[in-house]
Amino acid sequence: MKRITFLTVFVLILSLFTVHAAANQDVPYHFGFKKSKGGQLPSIDQEGFKGIVDKHEAIFLGDTSKKELFLTFDNGYENGFTPRILDILKEKKVPATFFVTGHYVKDQPELLKRMTAEGHIIGNHSWSHPDMTQISNERIKEELDKVKQAVAEVTGQKEMAFLRPPRGIFSDRTLAVSKKLGYTNVFWSIAYKDWDTKAQKGWKYAYDSVLAQLHPGAVILLHSVSRDNAEALGKIIDAARAQGYEFKSLDLLRPTLPHPAP
Repeated sequence: MKRITFLTVFVLILSLFTVHAAANQDVPYHFGFKKSKGGQLPSIDQEGFKGIVDKHEAIFLGDTSKKELFLTFDNGYENGFTPRILDILKEKKVPATFFVTGHYVKDQPELLKRMTAEGHIIGNHSWSHPDMTQISNERIKEELDKVKQAVAEVTGQKEMAFLRPPRGIFSDRTLAVSKKLGYTNVFWSIAYKDWDTKAQKGWKYAYDSVLAQLHPGAVILLHSVSRDNAEALGKIIDAARAQGYEFKSLDLLRPTLPHPAP
C-alpha cells in the first residue's frame, strides 16, 4: 500500500482549491437589476454579482447626482427602424451608442457609416452573439476582434471601447478577459421587454415603460428592432428634457483601462 505523505495531501488540497477557484470565476450571471420606481434609484445589490461588476469597472449607471442620460441600442439585425431612429437622434441632437453583431456589420454597412458620420459610437456586441461564459478566452478574443476590425474597415472607427455581452450573460472570467482586451462592459439601468417583434404594444407602452424608470445617471437600453421604440423615441427625448435631463455620450463613463493586449 502506497504511503500518503503530507506533501501528497497538500498537493491534492491545492488542486481542489485551484479547480474550485477556476469554477467560481466562470459562474454565469444574467444581468438584472431592481428597477427605478417612484424616484428610487435602481440597484444590483440584490442580484449577487455587484462585487464582480465593480471589480472589473463595468458600467451599470452613471453619476446618480447628475440629471444625465446615456442612450444605447442593441443592433443584432436590422428590422427597418434604425434609419428613423437616426433621423430622430440627428434632429434632437442626441448622441447614442449602437452595439452591433457581425451579422449587422455585414448586412448594414451604410447604416454603420451613417452612425459614425453623425457622431455616434459603435460598440461591440460580439460577432456571432454567443453565451460568452461558454466559450474559451481565445474564442472571446476572436469574437470581439472580428467585430472591431470589420467596423474599422467599413467606417474608419479605429477604437472600440465598449462591449455589451450578448443577452447580458457574463462571468468573472469574461469580464476579466474583455477588460484585458481594452473593453468596458456596459450593462444598463433602464430597460423593458422591447425585443420581441411579435409582441409590440404601441408607442405609448414604450414611452411609459422608459419614463417610469427615469433616474439621474441612467444607462438606457433599447432594441432597434422595436417599432414601438422608433415611434416613441422623439417623445421620450422631449419628455426627459422637460424634466431637466441631458443626453450625454457614453465616453464620459469610461474608466481608465490598461492598453489592450496584443
